[in-house]
Order: sequence, then C-alpha cells, then structure tokens
Amino acid sequence: MHDAQHMLEPKHRALLGVAAERGLSSADGIGLCFQLLSLAAAIDRDCAARLAPRGLSEGKFVLLFLLHEQADGLAPHELADGAGVTRATVTGLLDGLERDGFLSRQPGQEDRRKTRVTLTAKGRTAAARLFKEHTDWIGSLFAELDDPDRARLRELLARIWRSTDAGRAAAREGQS
Repeated sequence: MHDAQHMLEPKHRALLGVAAERGLSSADGIGLCFQLLSLAAAIDRDCAARLAPRGLSEGKFVLLFLLHEQADGLAPHELADGAGVTRATVTGLLDGLERDGFLSRQPGQEDRRKTRVTLTAKGRTAAARLFKEHTDWIGSLFAELDDPDRARLRELLARIWRSTDAGRAAAREGQS
C-alpha cells in the first residue's frame, strides 16, 4: 500500500489518514476508491497536457472525433448528445473550433434554420492525427497488463460499478 499512498491526491491522502486514525473498518475500501479517483485525475491531467499545445481541450477533441467520420456533418444538438454536454456548452466549443479553422457551420439543405457542422480539411487532418496519437497513448497506459490481467480488471471495475447508484439504476432499467 506504500506505493499506492504516493499516487494518491493530497486531499485523498489526508482523508485516508483520518480514516486510519479512527480505525474505520472501511479504510481499505476508502483507500482503493481514492486510488482509483487519483488515477483517473492523473489520466485527465495527462490528457489535457497532451491536447493543450494544439489549443484543444478534451471537449473540443471529442467534437473533432465525433465529426471525423461524418462526411455530411452533424447538427449541434447531435454533437451535444454525443459528447454528453449541454447545447450551450457545445456552442462554445464549436465557436472555438470554427475560429481556429477546424470546422465550419452551414445551413441545412432542406431547412436553412438547421445548421450542419462539418470538419474543414485542417479539421480532418487534425482529427485523424489526434485520434491515432490519443488512442495509442491510452493503449500504452495498459501495455504492461496481459490479456488475463485486462479481463480481470474489466470484471473488477464492472463489479464496483454495479455497486454505485448509477450501476444499480442501470440494472433496474435493464430488468424492466
């Protein structure tokens, strides 16, 4: 657990210390949760650091990815749904991507009030390159795990997810 302590965010280390001092029986589970949260935060920071030199946020990257295989483009509301963000958020992201020359917005052919968003040549090139770089990087995070390790990790994460409120709600919806 000593190595795990080093990977924890400072706030998690402090909270875990309090749990251990109080002798909470759940301290081990709390430590595992904080370890997982700290790992996710480190991956998010690495992702942001890899995209920032290109003037991209994760949100903008996701929109480039969603548009990459869509020759006819997508409507802004489709992008918001696909990215899991509000329409207001997607508008801001699209404004920045359009300003930087990655995409363009055109009125729809049947209804001019309905906007279609498509990648420019610059956007297509950037999306293809970034997709490859990003997926290679994400894959490298798990390179030291063999197939049985990966299968076991998937199983363990799924078991933990099923204990969350979201996991229980999904299970109930699946039974309906």
